[in-house]
Amino acid sequence: MSLQELVQHSFTPREREVLVRLCRGETYRSIARDLGISPHTVDTHIRRVRSKAGVTNRSQLVIMAVELGLYRPTLLEVQMGPSDEA
Repeated sequence: MSLQELVQHSFTPREREVLVRLCRGETYRSIARDLGISPHTVDTHIRRVRSKAGVTNRSQLVIMAVELGLYRPTLLEVQMGPSDEA
């Protein structure tokens, strides 16, 4: 099994969902509100993903998500950034 398969299969669907939202630049609070969970639970999901992936910070986590194909930024997100949307 490749590293990509191992990491993808070790994440729960909720962990992947939270990871993608984090990659889009959403805050823990906005992720929590949209998913109907607490910000603490969002933090728990992110900590578990970091642990499973063997990374230590959010930047590494986003890079890993892009490299593994878990997150593919759109051209608009790259040009404007998530907080610049009108």
